[in-house]
Amino acid sequence: MEVILIKDMENLGYANDIVNVKPGYANNYLIPQGFAKAATASAKKVLAENLRQRAHKDAKILADAQALAQTIGNLSLSLAVKAEEGKLFGTVTAADLAEALAAKGIELDRKVISVEAIKTVGEYEATARLHKEVKATIKFSVAAAE
Repeated sequence: MEVILIKDMENLGYANDIVNVKPGYANNYLIPQGFAKAATASAKKVLAENLRQRAHKDAKILADAQALAQTIGNLSLSLAVKAEEGKLFGTVTAADLAEALAAKGIELDRKVISVEAIKTVGEYEATARLHKEVKATIKFSVAAAE
């Protein structure tokens, strides 16, 4: 069954994508939850018109995301956390990185940052999904707080 996604769905597609899913998944989950609508002929025409009108707005959003990715790529963050003999008390999370970026003047939601569990002092990288076509690499170091 073809559906038009209303919201971005991980492992399925982005908003305004037309995807094929099983009818039960569409009728029992996606459509009732408001994540998708049926891809009828008229819905496809409306979608095509909306996409045509939004094309130049999306180009500006993409350019802004690429500029932000460039800015983030040039940053070097350092986080000072409690540690003993190179091992951290706790872990460094995406929320910690979002807070460190906010201190540098870059507002990012913690949900767009992907980072593995960090439990030792050292140099690391995280990924931020700024746009469906743009991902930024955040380089940071974790050091023991004095």
